[in-house]
Amino acid sequence: MRVLTVLPPRESYAEGHAGAIALLVSRMAQPEDRITGKAISGQALSGGHFVPLGLSGWPLSRRLKYGIACLSVARGFKPDLIEVHNRPDLALFLSRFARVRLILHNDPCSMRGAKTPAQRRHLADRMLVCGVSRWVAERFLEGCGPLSVAIQPNCMDLAEVPEARPRQKTVLFVGRVVADKGVDAFVRAWTTISSRYSEWTATLMGADRFGPDSPETPFLTHLRPKAEQAGVRMAGYQPHDCILQAMAEASIVVVPSRWPEPFGMTALEAMACGAAVIASPVGALPDVVGDAALLAPPDEAGALEDALCRLMDQAALRSELGQKGRERAAMFGLEQARAQLLELRQQAVSFSRGSAVP
Repeated sequence: MRVLTVLPPRESYAEGHAGAIALLVSRMAQPEDRITGKAISGQALSGGHFVPLGLSGWPLSRRLKYGIACLSVARGFKPDLIEVHNRPDLALFLSRFARVRLILHNDPCSMRGAKTPAQRRHLADRMLVCGVSRWVAERFLEGCGPLSVAIQPNCMDLAEVPEARPRQKTVLFVGRVVADKGVDAFVRAWTTISSRYSEWTATLMGADRFGPDSPETPFLTHLRPKAEQAGVRMAGYQPHDCILQAMAEASIVVVPSRWPEPFGMTALEAMACGAAVIASPVGALPDVVGDAALLAPPDEAGALEDALCRLMDQAALRSELGQKGRERAAMFGLEQARAQLLELRQQAVSFSRGSAVP
């Protein structure tokens, strides 16, 4: 099957600059898949064959330029299916010319072209819609009545997981350093409890954006002195392989998101690496971690502090959650995900053949 995958406009397919969607696409891509998105500098990710979009110089909106450029690539490649990630309005535009599958990685109710039940019903009439979690699917279905949304969970290549090694007494946060991710809640919690755990260290890995050129933001400027005072090391943006190495050495990984995570790749990767995980009870995180993590609301007084103390005090509990986490992560392995991907692609082609496409 000839498949063209369309990345969101801001997503980079470059090594060292890729976000979560690009990494997932590369991981899942078949060798013959064509992936398209904004032009990159440097080496493209290894999955599939990347073709940069050439945006028109005509005085059109950026959204329309992006859609026309995607259509140009599609006409040259003649795919059996176009897979559009996270852009309902773009998926609807392209569905006028080809068979389309829409994959949603975030809350669809906040996306252009899917904000109202009527818009979401129209999308579901035109294409196979897939969400990366039950939470995303339920958000798409809100107010829509009986519709069908497939669930295609994120996955990871367990072969990428570093070999087991001695655990360091380190608590690790990984992700974008923004308020939605609750990183300031972790700094607050560490400020409160760190004096009781002098043998432990805390590290933040991440920046405002993906890539080494991420800017300094007011949030980061405000957070830095607080982190320094608490003894939290801020390591900045790190490549994905370095993050996995750090997760394989850390005893505890915290995922204290305020934002309802539509999936929670950080939690999945931390579990696969055998770290004990503390996660927020919001969005899809409870479904992803199951009983393999402690849940703690980041802004509930003492909740995150108590969860951290509990794990730092109990080596046996850390070991138990680490083992449960590995078993849980195995449910999201690459082999199962690729088998499901092929099935969903077949469904999408059959679905679209039965639809009225101009």
